[in-house]
Amino acid sequence: MTWVIDVKVVVASGKGGTGKTTVSVNLALSLDNVQLLDCDVEEPDCNIFLKLPLEKLEDVYLPVPKIDTEKCTFCGKCSEFCKYNALAIFPADALVFVDLCHGCGGCFLVCPEHALEERKKVIGVLEHSQSTHSHVQFMRGVLNIGEPMATPVIAALKKKIDNSKLTILDSPPGNACPVIEAVSDCDFCILVTEPTPFGLHDVKLAVELTRVLDVPCGVIINKAGIGDDTVEEYCTKEGIPLLMEIPHSKKIAHLCSQGIPFVEEMPSWREKFQQIIYDIEELL
Repeated sequence: MTWVIDVKVVVASGKGGTGKTTVSVNLALSLDNVQLLDCDVEEPDCNIFLKLPLEKLEDVYLPVPKIDTEKCTFCGKCSEFCKYNALAIFPADALVFVDLCHGCGGCFLVCPEHALEERKKVIGVLEHSQSTHSHVQFMRGVLNIGEPMATPVIAALKKKIDNSKLTILDSPPGNACPVIEAVSDCDFCILVTEPTPFGLHDVKLAVELTRVLDVPCGVIINKAGIGDDTVEEYCTKEGIPLLMEIPHSKKIAHLCSQGIPFVEEMPSWREKFQQIIYDIEELL
């Protein structure tokens, strides 16, 4: 299949456990010349299904300040600038709280004595595979354990997007900053939800997020048949395309629990996932 290149489709969800990664992987495996980026850097699990050998690509780091007390006049301008309270200036001393630093670099700009030196704090790593699975080029970010900020790792991963391929991004769940980073600047967002009251509540939040970011969206209902029709009714009312319904299926659940993409054992689903891309191209 030939697809429009330089299109970035992000798969997101209002909450965890809806089947977002399942959709991302099965969608990618149904296409040719596709790049799959696992942006769920706190819990990347696409490779549970792909089972590709991974190699380190590069470290991801934040530029954090180190204060040269020989140059510092303790004027406090850097501390006043920092909205995250990562700097504390006293009459004869200065402290940097590295775990609070967001790496924006503003403190370097406002220091009149140039007393701040940049040092690199490694917060995560990018990994990739030289091998492919059904023509899927795979890459992921992994946030170091204990690090509080996932967004720089996601941003670094998105810089590796290959514009010669259709790119599928598996977003973190929810609606917080990591999701905003993943969804921003994408061409289309697939929202995966369940036909339940919780699913309806969270997909509404996710839809509002895509509207704020000006990214068009469509919905996939996973585990269709276990709940009611309120998600479908909401999509109709709001003019949101319903791209697919994946039934509540013991076979699909069993395959997922074994780390097996269900398109491999149920090949008729490949055409259904391919149709999603056709639909998205029409919508764009």
